Amino acid sequence: MTKIESLGYVRRKAVNISTEELIKTEFLKPDTNFPLVIKPSVKGVNLQNWANNNREYLKAELLKYGAILFRDFKVNSIEEFEQIIAAICGEAMEYRYRASPRTQVGGRIYTSTDYPADQSIFPHNEHAYSPTFPLKIFFFCMSPAPEGGETPIGSCRKVFERIDPIIRDRFIQKQVMYMRNFGDGFGLPWQTVFQTTDKIKVEEYCKNNGIEVEWKVGDAYGNPSGLRLRTRQVGPAILKHPQTGEMVWFNHATFFHVSTLEPTIRESLLKNLPEEDLPTNTYYGDGSAIEPSVLASLRTAYQEEMVTFSWQKGDVLMLDNMLSIHARKPFVPPRKVLVGMAEPYTPIPLG
Repeated sequence: MTKIESLGYVRRKAVNISTEELIKTEFLKPDTNFPLVIKPSVKGVNLQNWANNNREYLKAELLKYGAILFRDFKVNSIEEFEQIIAAICGEAMEYRYRASPRTQVGGRIYTSTDYPADQSIFPHNEHAYSPTFPLKIFFFCMSPAPEGGETPIGSCRKVFERIDPIIRDRFIQKQVMYMRNFGDGFGLPWQTVFQTTDKIKVEEYCKNNGIEVEWKVGDAYGNPSGLRLRTRQVGPAILKHPQTGEMVWFNHATFFHVSTLEPTIRESLLKNLPEEDLPTNTYYGDGSAIEPSVLASLRTAYQEEMVTFSWQKGDVLMLDNMLSIHARKPFVPPRKVLVGMAEPYTPIPLG
């Protein structure tokens, strides 16, 4: 037994011969099995080809661990990244019903959220507010930041266990209301969010997805012919995973709430806007306020389960979007981490 194996870093797996010969599995730290790390055991392994030949193995491992980090496969280009997604999941999906600024860099590959480098991004599941969301999300590090810029990840299973059952039951009963405003000079304009300039198409989308629409006359720049938009949407806080059948905490109740914003940003918004015009905010499904103590408890549950690692050039991270959360730490530019999403899923309401 090698020294590394004796420390528990490498765990040999009972898999088919080709898989066993070409890859090795390990963990980032000896005291945690999240994420699973897959590396080539010989030179020249092409991740796209290997993944295509071992798709079922990867799907099983992802459901078991929730996150897989592919490292040392020498992935270099956007095209390779998109082909890896296709090899595992079929084609990447388009980023629609948006909540964060991203730049499309090729095909259906986007930059990770284009927030200023000095800001952190709170842990969340991708598109948890949306009627349809990706079951898989992939990250590709083309170039790590010289300092910071990590993408912490966490197990939703462990987050769920940390949440007080009383809080869980309250959200099961009341659900979550998302209030969003577009065109007030903060956040994304509705044309970007819905990927259309046609008001009728926005109304059709919202009607089909149970989203209440309220148009407000005039834009943020004093143009009376402009339009601002407010939406209200009630959705579940807990969903059943379509493959494992387990109940998972899956929502944006904490992420979208104004109290989760960094203090300087929160204070600026509240100084300039009434609460009903904030870019995003959340309530219980009946419109009542979520208690500050509940939000503080939820934030703690997320933060205490985060695992942080430093990006390496060529890393590809695959997350089951219902079993893992992700975040971002501030960084010193430049940094280039790209994102692709796959397997759109529209859940059936519980009950």
